[in-house]
Amino acid sequence: MRFYYLCPVPDYLQSQERWNKLRAIGMTINNTVRDGKECIEARYYILSRFVSGQRFAEAVRTHWAIENRLHWQLDVTFQEDQSRIRKGHADANFSSLRRTALSLLKNNHTKKVGVKNKRLAAALNDDYLTEVLVGE
Repeated sequence: MRFYYLCPVPDYLQSQERWNKLRAIGMTINNTVRDGKECIEARYYILSRFVSGQRFAEAVRTHWAIENRLHWQLDVTFQEDQSRIRKGHADANFSSLRRTALSLLKNNHTKKVGVKNKRLAAALNDDYLTEVLVGE
């Protein structure tokens, strides 16, 4: 179950000059059951305009749909879920590298194949790898 809350930013907000486009603050409360236990999560959002509650809920769901598709693509292309990198900041660093590589592969339009096959082609062909990295 999800609840969405939205309120306009009050005029008396301190440090408002740092957030000159801030118009609203939103919050979602997600109530789920995981492994038989109830989990309640709150997430906060800042908005550059005040919108209806329905529009805010749609924006939040759209944001997470895009995130979930990106995660799926990273898992399919790079088997990110199988990664056991855990030491120090290596997991975050490798995640950034995977996202960068995914973006470079998606932006290359010379081969009309999926990202997974583009990755394989780049591994097998140095000229294509250079093309992907340079962005030609």
